[in-house]
Amino acid sequence: MEVIKLRDEYIKLGQALKAAGVVDSGVEAKLVIQDGLVKVNGQTETQRGKKLYAGDEAEYKNQTIKIEK
Repeated sequence: MEVIKLRDEYIKLGQALKAAGVVDSGVEAKLVIQDGLVKVNGQTETQRGKKLYAGDEAEYKNQTIKIEK
Protein backbone atom coordinates (compact mmCIF):
# COMPACT_ATOMS: atom_id res chain seq x y z
CA MET A 1 0.00 0.00 0.00
CA GLU A 2 1.26 3.42 -0.99
CA VAL A 3 0.56 6.31 1.38
CA ILE A 4 0.28 9.90 0.18
CA LYS A 5 0.50 12.69 2.74
CA LEU A 6 -1.66 15.68 1.87
CA ARG A 7 0.00 19.09 1.67
CA ASP A 8 -3.34 20.76 1.02
CA GLU A 9 -6.93 19.85 1.87
CA TYR A 10 -7.17 17.38 -1.04
CA ILE A 11 -5.33 15.88 -4.00
CA LYS A 12 -6.90 15.12 -7.37
CA LEU A 13 -7.15 11.49 -8.42
CA GLY A 14 -4.83 11.82 -11.44
CA GLN A 15 -2.19 13.56 -9.32
CA ALA A 16 -2.46 10.87 -6.65
CA LEU A 17 -1.86 8.09 -9.19
CA LYS A 18 1.24 9.90 -10.46
CA ALA A 19 2.53 10.71 -6.96
CA ALA A 20 2.17 7.06 -5.93
CA GLY A 21 4.12 5.95 -9.01
CA VAL A 22 1.40 3.63 -10.31
CA VAL A 23 1.28 5.54 -13.62
CA ASP A 24 4.13 7.25 -15.47
CA SER A 25 2.36 10.37 -16.69
CA GLY A 26 -0.75 12.50 -16.45
CA VAL A 27 -1.84 11.23 -19.84
CA GLU A 28 -1.63 7.62 -18.65
CA ALA A 29 -3.57 8.56 -15.49
CA LYS A 30 -6.27 10.20 -17.61
CA LEU A 31 -6.63 7.12 -19.80
CA VAL A 32 -6.82 4.52 -17.02
CA ILE A 33 -9.35 6.65 -15.12
CA GLN A 34 -11.51 7.22 -18.21
CA ASP A 35 -11.39 3.48 -18.96
CA GLY A 36 -12.89 2.75 -15.53
CA LEU A 37 -9.82 0.92 -14.23
CA VAL A 38 -9.51 2.96 -11.01
CA LYS A 39 -11.63 2.61 -7.89
CA VAL A 40 -12.03 5.19 -5.13
CA ASN A 41 -13.32 3.86 -1.82
CA GLY A 42 -14.47 0.70 -3.60
CA GLN A 43 -16.41 2.46 -6.37
CA THR A 44 -15.27 2.78 -9.99
CA GLU A 45 -14.29 6.39 -10.67
CA THR A 46 -14.08 7.99 -14.12
CA GLN A 47 -13.40 11.62 -13.15
CA ARG A 48 -9.71 12.48 -13.28
CA GLY A 49 -10.32 15.61 -11.19
CA LYS A 50 -12.07 13.70 -8.36
CA LYS A 51 -10.87 15.23 -5.11
CA LEU A 52 -9.41 12.79 -2.60
CA TYR A 53 -9.35 13.75 1.07
CA ALA A 54 -7.68 12.23 4.12
CA GLY A 55 -9.07 8.74 4.70
CA ASP A 56 -9.85 8.06 1.04
CA GLU A 57 -8.35 5.08 -0.77
CA ALA A 58 -7.78 4.62 -4.49
CA GLU A 59 -7.02 1.30 -6.17
CA TYR A 60 -5.44 0.54 -9.52
CA LYS A 61 -3.97 -2.79 -10.70
CA ASN A 62 -4.29 -4.30 -7.22
CA GLN A 63 -2.26 -1.44 -5.74
CA THR A 64 -3.91 0.62 -3.02
CA ILE A 65 -3.16 4.28 -2.44
CA LYS A 66 -4.17 5.65 0.96
CA ILE A 67 -4.58 9.38 1.46
CA GLU A 68 -3.49 10.76 4.84
CA LYS A 69 -3.27 14.20 6.39
